[in-house]
Amino acid sequence: MQKAEARPRQHDHPGGAAKGRGGGDRATGPPGAPMEIPAGLMLEPSLYTIKAIFILDSFGQRLLAKYYDDTFPSTKEQKSFERNVFNKTQKTDSEIAFLEGLTIVYKSSIDLFFYVVGSPHENELMLMSVLTCLFESLNHMLRKNVEKRTLVENMDGVFLVVDEIVDGGVILESDPQQVVQKLNFRVLQSAKEQIKWSLLK
Repeated sequence: MQKAEARPRQHDHPGGAAKGRGGGDRATGPPGAPMEIPAGLMLEPSLYTIKAIFILDSFGQRLLAKYYDDTFPSTKEQKSFERNVFNKTQKTDSEIAFLEGLTIVYKSSIDLFFYVVGSPHENELMLMSVLTCLFESLNHMLRKNVEKRTLVENMDGVFLVVDEIVDGGVILESDPQQVVQKLNFRVLQSAKEQIKWSLLK
């Protein structure tokens, strides 16, 4: 996205000053004075949409967590936040929560809770698309058996899924089919590398 630039006005008069209605020169301010730009033009949407993704079990215990900024810099602060989120969401049917100045979308499945966290001004639909992509990708990878035991047994794959969807807080993919294809490609490449090394031994 290109930045909004303050462009100088085109002058119709050779003197360089714009003419007012009365024929006089309209004041344009002293030479070199900075132009005032409306505040709205100076704000650009940030690519860094996601603040955190985490998965908790039915007791609120962390199974996976990835934080993409320093909102909660320590593990202690992160787990305290996760506990507060879990306590607020575990018995509700809503899909969106607002806590500690953050927007949180979530989904439960059997004995798992999935959370995607964004800023207070973030579009809930965007966050929900990430959550849906995460769940559907895991649903495919775990063969529609999205529960704690199978998740823990396939944790390496779960981290790969998360990394295909979000990198450093930036949303890379929101289509679960694309995520699964990329994941399958990674697995295929890894298998080829293993075969190659086994033949060289």
